[in-house]
Amino acid sequence: MRGIVVMAGAVLALAGAAQAQPVAYSWTGMGTNVQGSSKCPTYKMTIDVTLEGSKVTGRFQQQGRPERHFEAALGADRAFRTKAEVGGGGTMDVIGSLKEGDSTVVLDGYCKFGGTLTKK
Repeated sequence: MRGIVVMAGAVLALAGAAQAQPVAYSWTGMGTNVQGSSKCPTYKMTIDVTLEGSKVTGRFQQQGRPERHFEAALGADRAFRTKAEVGGGGTMDVIGSLKEGDSTVVLDGYCKFGGTLTKK
């Protein structure tokens, strides 16, 4: 009987570990202008998003600029929303969703960056 209990515990532990595996996504592209900007289509950005459980973490880096980070919680609707600091007291809105076959992210601030995420 003890062997069955140990085996059942091992199976549950493996199932929990499999469920907690992070899922990584990425987007790279050019920006689009927002009101008051005109150079955004010349700015290249890479956005990486990782989902682990319901925790969303991300990093983004505009070419030639420092890397920035964000964290958010994934909602029941598979969407997330937060703000990311970009230096000099500025922020960008980070909005996205991680739905099977329809994962997206958008950074909205001094320019707009984002689109459909590709699963890594």
